[in-house]
Amino acid sequence: MTTAHRQQAKARRSEGPRRARGPRSPGRVAPRGAAEAGSQPAGTLELPFERWGRAVAPPLLLLHGFTGNRSSWRHLEPLLGGAVHAIAVDLPGHGEAPLPSGLGPAGFEEALAALERTIDESGAGQVSVLGYSQGARLALGLALRAPGKVSRLILESVNPGLIQPKERRVRLRDDEALASKIVRVGVERFLKTWEALPLFEGLRALPPEAQEALHRRRASARPEGLAGALRCLGLASQPSYWDRLPRLRLPVLLLTGRRDLKFTELSRRAMRELPLAWHHAFDACHHAPHLEVPVEYAAEVRAFLDVPWSEAERGQRLEELGR
Repeated sequence: MTTAHRQQAKARRSEGPRRARGPRSPGRVAPRGAAEAGSQPAGTLELPFERWGRAVAPPLLLLHGFTGNRSSWRHLEPLLGGAVHAIAVDLPGHGEAPLPSGLGPAGFEEALAALERTIDESGAGQVSVLGYSQGARLALGLALRAPGKVSRLILESVNPGLIQPKERRVRLRDDEALASKIVRVGVERFLKTWEALPLFEGLRALPPEAQEALHRRRASARPEGLAGALRCLGLASQPSYWDRLPRLRLPVLLLTGRRDLKFTELSRRAMRELPLAWHHAFDACHHAPHLEVPVEYAAEVRAFLDVPWSEAERGQRLEELGR
């Protein structure tokens, strides 16, 4: 979001947010044995998180993609840490987070409820939410489920959902086959196929040390955790949000890589449905701009977060500048 977005913002305003320096610090730690136990009873799912950035800066909830964890965003700390109070979460089945008790749509809703509780327990109040891929779909669901707790959305490579029942059946079959394969062959063998997908071509152009760090993070996942995540957070488990996009009355920034044709088109379609939305496609990027072009990515995020959307937020910003 650049000058054009700022000019549009003057004409189209919405509700805004408010509120979080220091070294990285842990938030909630997973209950002892949670990772090994696999899942928790409904209503008790807890998601570990860490904080970084400025304690008094506006809070930004960070939701990683499939095979990631809460450390997936740390490379952005030098670029964003001075502007936000980041709350980076382990999503169900990833990092130290257990799985929901339910599968399919029930598990997806459990995950959204757990994210709501994370916002409450973090003490951040209303938050901006940035999600990537799997995390972007959850971020969208969270904003629709709890609009009073989300001030604005940044959705990177998001899919708002499957509309046709046949599409959902095919995706459910494919996700179950992949989940079974991960448990059968283990994470390392699964990653050989996963990391070779055309979707991640941009990541294969990263410096060797960055590729190694990314692989280590992915390889630290538990096979049962990734399989469970596919069964409760996969696209087949997510409702279709397309018909609810026009009711999302908050600023939304859609980010994609221009070479990721499928997700760029999905974001363009979503932008046409959203009342207050912008889309930015990063040149020479594929599915993961936050990893492929972190400097440009952070600049776009900061520009979007810096715009005071509501009258109350504008007043608070002016007050801060006058101090």
